[in-house]
Amino acid sequence: METPRFKDFLELHLIILLWGFTAILGKFISIPAVELVFYRTILAAVALAIIIKFRGQSLKIGRANIIKILGVGFLIAAHWILFFASARVSSVSICLAGMATASLWTSLLEPMFTKKKIKPHEVALALLIMVGLYIIFRFEFDHAVGIAMAVGSAFLASVFTIINSGLTKKHAATTITCYEMAGAWLATCLFLPFYRAFMTESGELQFTLSGVDMFCIGVLALVCTVYAYTAAVRLMQKFSAYTMNLTVNLEPVYGILLAWFIFKEGEVMSAGFYYGAAIILLSVFLHPIIEAVLARRQRKLKDALPN
Repeated sequence: METPRFKDFLELHLIILLWGFTAILGKFISIPAVELVFYRTILAAVALAIIIKFRGQSLKIGRANIIKILGVGFLIAAHWILFFASARVSSVSICLAGMATASLWTSLLEPMFTKKKIKPHEVALALLIMVGLYIIFRFEFDHAVGIAMAVGSAFLASVFTIINSGLTKKHAATTITCYEMAGAWLATCLFLPFYRAFMTESGELQFTLSGVDMFCIGVLALVCTVYAYTAAVRLMQKFSAYTMNLTVNLEPVYGILLAWFIFKEGEVMSAGFYYGAAIILLSVFLHPIIEAVLARRQRKLKDALPN
């Protein structure tokens, strides 16, 4: 593993900042969440396909694998639609606080998908997250729909992340993402007739973009998706998994701080929201720390055993 330099640390934090910025960009874009995901996914898929061809890589991974990965894209489409809809109907802070529950869902779902054993400390942290959610629901009941959407989005994020952890062992990460973005775009297209008939007030889709919309969607697709993802994969060769996971936990923190500065959401959020969000974030930060302590203890026990 290469030794990370100072500029690598700066780039890693820039990536996390960009991921935290996605909900804010969604707030600036005037079109609804479904139409927004339609544009984001097709732009990201095309851009990734161009990058793969430019690098001389191949998109041929077999029909069965392509179908499987396109299916994961359907989960991603639902995740993003709920994510952006949550930020619209409630606030960026509520959305990101709900998204912080992804670690809760991962701790509960990963043992079902893999041979990993259930860890008592993960169950305890999951219960702590539930306490934080309960406090937010109690004080921000007017935002119950937004919270529920964000938590649902976090659930879907944990599902496709677990699936992706297995796929990356067989295929290049950029190839997987390209097909997943194509699958997400296809899922959005298939959802459009139902969405138009039952979920729009006027019965019309809103695909007309303003100059601000085009700029924000371009940044969302090319910078926050294509650049941030490919750069994160590259930095994984320099940073340990612990450093990466600990830094990614800053995403909701950066996002909530950005929302406060840009939208002044601190003026409308109750003290109960911050208590609940603090509990959720505390559990998220404690997880990698506890994992590192337990791993160190295991190594010491192993070294103490006679050969």
